[in-house]
Amino acid sequence: MTRAKYRCRHRLAAGWFGWVCALLATVAVGAPLHGIALHGQPKYGPNFEHFDYVNPSAPKGGEARFAAIGSFDTFNPFNIKGQPAAGIGQLFETLLIGSADEPFSEYGLIAESVEIPEDRSSVTFNLRPQAKFHDGTSITADDVLFSFEILKTKGTPLYRFYYANVAKVEKLGERQVKFTFAPGENRELPLIVGQMPVLSEKYWRDRDFAATTLEVPVGSGPYRIERFEPGRFIVYQRDENYWGKDLAVNRGMHNIDRLRYDYYRDVTVALEAFKAGSYDLRVENVAKQWATGYDFPALAKGLVKKETFSNQMPSGMQGFVYNLRRPLFQNPKVREALAYAFDFEWSNRNLFHDQYKRTRSYFDNSELAARGLPSPEELAVLEPLRKELPPEVFSAVYEPPTANDDAQLRANFQKALQLLQEAGWTFRDRKLVNAKTGEPFRFELLIAEPTWERIALPFARNLERLGIEMSVRSVDSAQYENRERSFDFDMIVNVWGQSLSPGNEQREFWSSAAAGQPGSRNIAGLKSPAVDALVDQVIAAPDRTSLVTRVRALDRALQWNFLVIPHWHLPYARIAFWDKFGYPSVTPLQGVQLDAWWIDPAKAAALAGGGQTDNRP
Repeated sequence: MTRAKYRCRHRLAAGWFGWVCALLATVAVGAPLHGIALHGQPKYGPNFEHFDYVNPSAPKGGEARFAAIGSFDTFNPFNIKGQPAAGIGQLFETLLIGSADEPFSEYGLIAESVEIPEDRSSVTFNLRPQAKFHDGTSITADDVLFSFEILKTKGTPLYRFYYANVAKVEKLGERQVKFTFAPGENRELPLIVGQMPVLSEKYWRDRDFAATTLEVPVGSGPYRIERFEPGRFIVYQRDENYWGKDLAVNRGMHNIDRLRYDYYRDVTVALEAFKAGSYDLRVENVAKQWATGYDFPALAKGLVKKETFSNQMPSGMQGFVYNLRRPLFQNPKVREALAYAFDFEWSNRNLFHDQYKRTRSYFDNSELAARGLPSPEELAVLEPLRKELPPEVFSAVYEPPTANDDAQLRANFQKALQLLQEAGWTFRDRKLVNAKTGEPFRFELLIAEPTWERIALPFARNLERLGIEMSVRSVDSAQYENRERSFDFDMIVNVWGQSLSPGNEQREFWSSAAAGQPGSRNIAGLKSPAVDALVDQVIAAPDRTSLVTRVRALDRALQWNFLVIPHWHLPYARIAFWDKFGYPSVTPLQGVQLDAWWIDPAKAAALAGGGQTDNRP
C-alpha cells in the first residue's frame, strides 16, 4: 500500500477554540508544536487520539495480495537507478506525517514536536526518544543530518530541488536538529523538510547509496521485508515491535499483517490473475476494463466488489507530453497544432465508455484551476511578466480542441494545417515536410504499457491525415524509465500529480533548472523565466487566498505554453477487491486511504469457503 507521506501533493481548519488561541500565542516565540499547517492552524489538537478517517478499533492480522507490473531490482527508492520494489516505502519513516483530510498539515512522527518562528525562517525538530530503526538503534540527530546530506547529494533530483533553500542544518542535541532557510518567503519549507525520510547512518555510511541493491536495508517503519524473489514477488511482514504503533497518527493504520506484491508482465495478464483469485485488490486505471473486464462469476456471486471512492484532489495533468528539447517541438504553433488531431470525444465514446472528463487545467477538480479570463488579482501577478508570456494568457480562455462530430473534426484538421503552415511546414507528395529543408514531420511516441496502443493508434491515424508520421513504440518498464530519466524520447505519456497546496515541487515540474537535470520531473523540458517567476510566487504565497490566485496564474501560463495534449481525469478512484476487507466509513478530502483498510476475519473465512483460489508460486 502506498505511503501517502511521500507525496508532496498529494493535504479545513477546525478544532477547539482554546488550543487554537494558545497556539497562536506561542508561535511567535517558537514554542514546541505537535503539528503545523501550511496556512492557518492544523485541524487536530495536541491531544488528538486518531485521524477522523480511520477505524481505531480495526482488527490486526491477515494477508493482502497486490499486483505490480514489470520487475524490480533495488530496495533503494531514493536514487535514480533501478526499479524499486513495490511497497518499499513501508520500511522508512519521516520526521512528520500528513493528514488526508486537510489541504496540507503535518503531525509528529519521528519528531515528537517542532519549533518554528513566526517568519518560518527555520524549523527545529525534537525527536522522540522511543523512535528506533529495525536493528534496535535509536534514531538520533546524526541520522537526520546524514539523511539530509545523502539525499541532497546522491538522491533523486527531487531532493535537490526540495532542499535548495535550506541554508544550514545544525545538531542542537542528541535528539534535536535545526534547519535554517535562505532568505525569502517559503512557508512550505518546514513541511517539506518534515517529509524527509530518516535513514540509518550506521547502515548506509559504508555502502554505495547511489547504487542499486537487493540487500535488505535497515528501516524504521511499520513493515519489514519477510522474503522476496527478484522480479517475481516481495512479501512484507508487519513489525509487532514497531516503535510508532501506538502514536495517534498511526492508530487505525497498518492493520494487515502481511502485504504481498506479485509481479506480472502487463496489465492484461494482471487482470486475469485477479479474476483467478491470485491477488486481492486492484486500483483500476483502464476505463474499458472497469466497464467490461469484470464480468466473471465471482462478481455475480458477490465474492468480488467494485467500488468508487470520491476525492476532492486536483486531477493534475495527464497527457501526451512534447519533449521541447527536440527541435521538432520547439515552435509552440506546432505543439498547438497537433492537439487538433487528438479526438478525445471519439476515444471517450468508443474506448472509455464515456467515463472520463476532459482535462483542461493542470489543477482540474479544485478551486486552484484557472477559470474564465484572469481576475484583477491574477492580472496583478501576471502583468509584470506580460512580455515573457504568451499573449493569450491575458486575452483568452484555454480549452483543448473538441470534435463532437465529423464536421468539427475536419475543421480541427484545417486549423492544425493552418498552424503548421505558419510554423514553416508544407505538403509535398502527401507528406508534411519542412518548407526549407524538406525534412518530413516524423516522431515517436514512447509507451510502457500495451494498453496505450489502442489510444495512440487512432491518434496516429489522424496525424497521418495531416501528413505526419507518428510511430508508437512499446518498451519494457525498465527501459521506459531509463529513457524517461535521460529525456531520450520525442513524446511520452506522463502524469503530474498535484496537491491542494502546490509549492516547492513545482520547481521540479517546471523550472528552467530542472529542465536540464536528468531524472527531474520537468519532463517537457520547459525553460521559461516567466514560469520560473510564477513558481517562486506560488512558493512564497503568504496565505490561502494568495496561493489560489498565484496557482491560477501559473496554470494559465502552463496551458498556453502547449506542453501537452491534455487527456482526461476522474474525480474518484475505481477499486475492485475480493470481499475480505473492512474499510472506514469516511473517505477523506484526499481520497481513499488503503493504509487504513483491514482484513475482516468473518469475511475472509466466508470468502475462503466461497471458493477464492490462490495461484501463487
